[in-house]
Amino acid sequence: MGNRQDNGGEGSSQQKERDQQEKQGGLFFEGIKAGLSLLVFKEKTPVDNFILEGVDERKQEKRQKEDVAAIRTGEGDKLGKEARGRERKLRKKESRMNKKPMRVKRLSEPGEVITLANLLVSPELKVNKEYLETIFSLPENKDFVLREFKIFSDKPTDAFVLFMEGMAERRTVNEGVLKPLMLFAGGKDSNIDITGSKMAEYIKEHVVYGNQVDIEEKYEDIVEKVNYGGTAVFIDGCPRCILVETKGWDRRPIGKSETEQIIWGPQEAFNETLRSNTGLIRKSIRNTNLMTELIKVGVQNRTDVAVMYMKNIANPRLVEEVKRRIEAVSSDYVGESGMLEQFIEDHPFMPVPQIMATERPDRVVAFLLEGKVAILIDGNPHVLIVPTTFFSLLQTPEDYYLRLPYGNLLRLLRIVAMFIATTLPAVYVAITTFHQEMIPTDLILAIAAARETVPLPTVVEVFMMEFAFELIREAGLRVPGVIGNTLGIVGALILGQAAVQAGIVSPILIIIVAVTGLASFSIPNYSMAFALRGIRFLFTILAAAFGFLGVSAVFFIILSSLSSMKSFGVPLLVPKGPKTKTESDVVLRGPVWSMEERPDYLDTLNRRRQPRISRKWTVESEKRGDDN
Repeated sequence: MGNRQDNGGEGSSQQKERDQQEKQGGLFFEGIKAGLSLLVFKEKTPVDNFILEGVDERKQEKRQKEDVAAIRTGEGDKLGKEARGRERKLRKKESRMNKKPMRVKRLSEPGEVITLANLLVSPELKVNKEYLETIFSLPENKDFVLREFKIFSDKPTDAFVLFMEGMAERRTVNEGVLKPLMLFAGGKDSNIDITGSKMAEYIKEHVVYGNQVDIEEKYEDIVEKVNYGGTAVFIDGCPRCILVETKGWDRRPIGKSETEQIIWGPQEAFNETLRSNTGLIRKSIRNTNLMTELIKVGVQNRTDVAVMYMKNIANPRLVEEVKRRIEAVSSDYVGESGMLEQFIEDHPFMPVPQIMATERPDRVVAFLLEGKVAILIDGNPHVLIVPTTFFSLLQTPEDYYLRLPYGNLLRLLRIVAMFIATTLPAVYVAITTFHQEMIPTDLILAIAAARETVPLPTVVEVFMMEFAFELIREAGLRVPGVIGNTLGIVGALILGQAAVQAGIVSPILIIIVAVTGLASFSIPNYSMAFALRGIRFLFTILAAAFGFLGVSAVFFIILSSLSSMKSFGVPLLVPKGPKTKTESDVVLRGPVWSMEERPDYLDTLNRRRQPRISRKWTVESEKRGDDN
């Protein structure tokens, strides 16, 4: 009995030791997993589960019928609750819209806060002037001009105009608004009744020269248009305001692209004026199916954001998702495309961009005709394209403008440059630190001889030169004019030569850093080049710690992250991950006449972009040959 108890005690102690070892092993692997999770930035909770799919009209009609039936029956199921909830929201929205604004005759106290949504134009001119002085802080605010005058007629009528100096063109205000009103003589005809509200209609139809004239009675609409360069005309005895389009601020002319320069192809680039940019796009797409929808963004600045798409091509679900995200942005100031990109992108903490920014109209036109959506922001020369893919970030318009062999040669060169820009310093560190047997003996002896006088470890040497190169690049961008280019070239030469002569770095490292920098400059997308520059440091750190094992681990982490990323419902690595049907235009492209269908992953309304035989002259040549 005692032996059995001893054996049982030994067995239980061994079991406890095994459990403890398993627990320690589990904690070890959990620690490794937690460490790897720090290398991949990920939000705590998913922001959106939107996945771009094709539009099934039958399912849509069936869902509408089910919603109607659920509302009528009042069943307590989930569908009925959702339908009734949508109906309640719609009723609340309609009730808010049906609330009539108030026409207040006079402010009770000076400086009283006016709610524009509930304020209408008063028939009394003095009351309207008091409203505007309070709203625009006149006369302290010198940006706004309030000009009083009399409308000439058999009974001269008091009136005034309000416009913003710098936003409205003075010549248009003088010649198109003030001059015709002050010389107005239509009231001498006794047969014409132009009193009260009818005066605004008559002036709009017979007097004012403006090509865009509106009549408003809500101060909310009046203030918005005046802030955007319009001129407001208020007339005594008329409870309505005449708004004349008089925009005319200084603008930069259409110039060449600075960040996407090409040799073969159009040289035009966008500027900071929204209507100029939309005009450049419409100049190339002369089609009534090209839609432009305006959305106001920014609580304080109220910037115009234009969403452009082809109505007969783009997936309606994609268009609705783009508008939903933009309308859901709530911030005081959104005045730049980079800021809007951060508000609407799917994975804000990942280094690889999920939205393409371009300043070339020809590139925007090509993407619109593929079925993508363009987002233009007033005051910004860069247009956002959604959705985008990893492979499109490495392509340029010149790839299509050049002949097939030349375009594919540039693409291959760019792919090689991408790998050089990310892995060359890491490979050098891994070989010289861990894997000397992988290179020829003569080369390793030459490297060892060059590093004989260098007192620093290889990884410190690489980071020091990489940091110096990035510093020179940033300084060259910030220093104005020709001095910046000179600083970059001369600084790199002098710094590299001095570092080698001082024995701080080896000559071969100077070559590696220079080649890496040149390769990063060949990446066409600015944001993508930034991503590769950051990933390069991650490669170098793990290569210094684990050699080629660390390089492989970074490759695995990056590919895993890219495969899980989406851009407006489209996987970033499509059409390769996941595999979808596509034309020969991913890494290498085929002839332009062979690209017959649009990308499958966009689920466009019209899949075919050109007929199966687009070079019809070849068929005609064959027919002539048969006839002969």
